[in-house]
Amino acid sequence: MTDELASTVTDAIEAIRSASSLEALRQAETAALGKRSPLAALSRQLGSMPAEQRKDSGARLQEARSRVSAELDRRRAELEIAERSRRHEAERMDLTEVIGESSRGHVHLLSQTRDELEDVFVGMGYRVAEGPEVETDWYNFEALNMPPAHPARGMWDTLYVRWGEPESTVMRTHTSPVQIRVMEAQSPPIYIVAPGRVYRRDTPDARHLATFHQIEGLVIDRGITFGDLAGTIETFTGSYFGPGIHSRLRPSYFPFTEPSAEFEVTCAICKGDGCRTCSDTGWVELGGCGMVHPNVLRAVGIDPEQWSGFAFGFGIDRCAQVRHEIADMRVFLDNDIRLLSQF
Repeated sequence: MTDELASTVTDAIEAIRSASSLEALRQAETAALGKRSPLAALSRQLGSMPAEQRKDSGARLQEARSRVSAELDRRRAELEIAERSRRHEAERMDLTEVIGESSRGHVHLLSQTRDELEDVFVGMGYRVAEGPEVETDWYNFEALNMPPAHPARGMWDTLYVRWGEPESTVMRTHTSPVQIRVMEAQSPPIYIVAPGRVYRRDTPDARHLATFHQIEGLVIDRGITFGDLAGTIETFTGSYFGPGIHSRLRPSYFPFTEPSAEFEVTCAICKGDGCRTCSDTGWVELGGCGMVHPNVLRAVGIDPEQWSGFAFGFGIDRCAQVRHEIADMRVFLDNDIRLLSQF
């Protein structure tokens, strides 16, 4: 019986392993363990055996059944997984929206603009740095030379977060906090740009949004002058906007830079002649800049007697608007496929 039992188990396992579907496996199970199977026939022989032989043969027969049952369970699990995969694939629905000839989306214009701006500054030797959008008052204001109750805080139309002490946590109003974090983390020289989303309580119009994107730059090194700042701004303007678009600086005030300036670029829509987008001036304000205030350097432990630097910041949305001659910035939030498909 031992040889016959071993042969029966081997044949049953081979049949189970070769089953290519759950139905074939059920047939193999019936052939291996059913009432008319070889194992059932061997079980019927136990009654005619002597007691000692019956006990030993019964144990071997039970072990054989266990091996066959285990192989059945293993193969059944494999086939069930394969069956589910086939069924899911057959029932899968393609929900891709097809509009006209376009069947796939692409990177939004503002994201494209951010990538291009980063490439320009990386090519000029800058490193890209990032930081959190929810900031503490210290990083967003105080470390930037705006202590509590300073009147300059009113320039930013801040959105406060209900976290901690009142007015201690804000949605960042600019990416300048990233500059503070970088100066805390490393010693000069520093050459970085900080792109990201910012928030202000602005009323949306042709040139303003409440949620928009900025990219700010920071240079800290020995012997840095305002001339280096002006040259950097003009180099960037020509590199990004192309020939015919220039920059100009106008005196201004920012608490974290001294002297400070606003920089503007030639209006790409009217080419300097004046239009609604540039308020008939021929220029579009891009951002602010200036020499880093000594108090800002002291706040992060940098000696202003040894190091100097400049900072600048401007809107990524405004860059996209100027470069692509978009009259109203609010269209960036409309999700109008007619606009988005152009870029």
